[in-house]
Amino acid sequence: MARLPAGIRFIISFSRDQWYRAFIFILTFLLYASFHLSRKPISIVKGELHKYCTAWDEADVRFSSKAGSVAPHQLADNETDCGWAPFDKSNYQQLLGALDYSFLCAYAVGMYLSGIIGERLPIRYYLTFGMLASGAFTALFGLGYFYNIHSFGFYVVTQVINGLVQTTGWPSVVTCLGNWFGKGRRGLIMGVWNSHTSVGNILGSLIAGYWVSTCWGLSFVVPGAIVAAMGIVCFLFLIEHPKDVRCSSTLVTHSKAYENGTNRLRLQKQILKSEKNRPLDPEMQCLLLSDGKGSVHANHMVILPGDSGSATAAISFTGALKIPGVIEFSLCLLFAKLVSYTFLFWLPLYITNVDHLDAKKAGELSTLFDVGGIFGGILAGVISDRLEKRATTCGLMLLLAAPTLYIFSTISKMGLEATVAMLLLSGALVSGPYALITTAVSADLGTHKSLKGNAHALSTVTAIIDGTGSVGAALGPLLAGLISPSGWSNVFYMLMFADACALLFLIRLIHKELSCPGSATGNQVPFKEQ
Repeated sequence: MARLPAGIRFIISFSRDQWYRAFIFILTFLLYASFHLSRKPISIVKGELHKYCTAWDEADVRFSSKAGSVAPHQLADNETDCGWAPFDKSNYQQLLGALDYSFLCAYAVGMYLSGIIGERLPIRYYLTFGMLASGAFTALFGLGYFYNIHSFGFYVVTQVINGLVQTTGWPSVVTCLGNWFGKGRRGLIMGVWNSHTSVGNILGSLIAGYWVSTCWGLSFVVPGAIVAAMGIVCFLFLIEHPKDVRCSSTLVTHSKAYENGTNRLRLQKQILKSEKNRPLDPEMQCLLLSDGKGSVHANHMVILPGDSGSATAAISFTGALKIPGVIEFSLCLLFAKLVSYTFLFWLPLYITNVDHLDAKKAGELSTLFDVGGIFGGILAGVISDRLEKRATTCGLMLLLAAPTLYIFSTISKMGLEATVAMLLLSGALVSGPYALITTAVSADLGTHKSLKGNAHALSTVTAIIDGTGSVGAALGPLLAGLISPSGWSNVFYMLMFADACALLFLIRLIHKELSCPGSATGNQVPFKEQ
């Protein structure tokens, strides 16, 4: 018998379950990368919506336009050489900040509802709808260029609706990935997977930057088309749960009890009663308050119809808040995401002002922050898996991030080389805690011991944590727009203060982790692929 080719040997060396897990990993990576791809253009186009103005007064600008010394098309639309109306006025930073705020505020409000709705609907349909709608409204913003729309209200409304529909993405993909992967090595797996944020930002910057100086409308239309196309891919290929294709699941420890058809709820109640008087395990002891109380009461479960007439339990909003660590990590993420999204929406404009580059080059240079973010997210996951201390890992990176931001604000004015180095370092330290909390920590808490195996809480917990973080994401760009006219240094002081607040909210959890060394060792579900 002839020896099999190397490629075939490689394929059959992995089991069916492993191939399905790899497929879901890549698919969800690409799906959410496309969401971030569509969020980046606004930061790239800001430099084009308001161009650098000369010292001439308005009369001189009109005179020069008649003389043909300035691009006639731009001046015909806006009557100044300062960009696209209404962003061509002196209050352009406040207007651009309001655009960011309208998107992110809608995203924050919608996220709280999205998780609750998402766990009650099929993930594939819910995510497909969100991606198609997001693609449509992202493209609609760009159509303002082609239809010569200068109404500030048009752009605000487009951003608000886009922010709402994009909330379908995060709870859906995290829940799907949580269904397929167990706890072991979750930090590394989700650290690598969460690089979709940076990959999407990089691709969004490059795509938007390609057209920003010639036809900025395409900087939105093309990403919008990509998101919509990925929505179709989601509808055709996304598999919500391993059991849908008869693969093994490593998510729930009590898998046999909870997948026993119509007896699911009865068995769950039995487990709750049998474990009621058991002492808390070390993982619980290290997260709960000193009184040791904090398990989720059965009254906070909402009964939903399941497959074949069976019933499943979906946790309520208040029940999810009672999971140990949810409130602390949510408030920490509020400030961590404030810093991250301020960079996301304002970094290209900052580079344009400080290094005097055009919008395209500034957008390309800003991708280095996201490159650093890829390594920061993976590093945070590896360290937290090795130490088995999520809060301590986040706290260490936040502690290093604050002085790094100060150094960045100081030496970035010294030249391009210094800016490149600090972009990479700042991206790693800023994005590390943000990536760890939104992925591994959310999945850990959504499948926490206090839930007694109820995996349906994952979507709600993810939405609460990311929704609270999105409040900070909305405030950061808004504050940057209000503060930046007084000087970019003040913006960096605001970011350093936010990092300190994020660290402050983790102090209790860090203390608990450090006082219980090796607490999670015996409680992690081993990751195995069959």
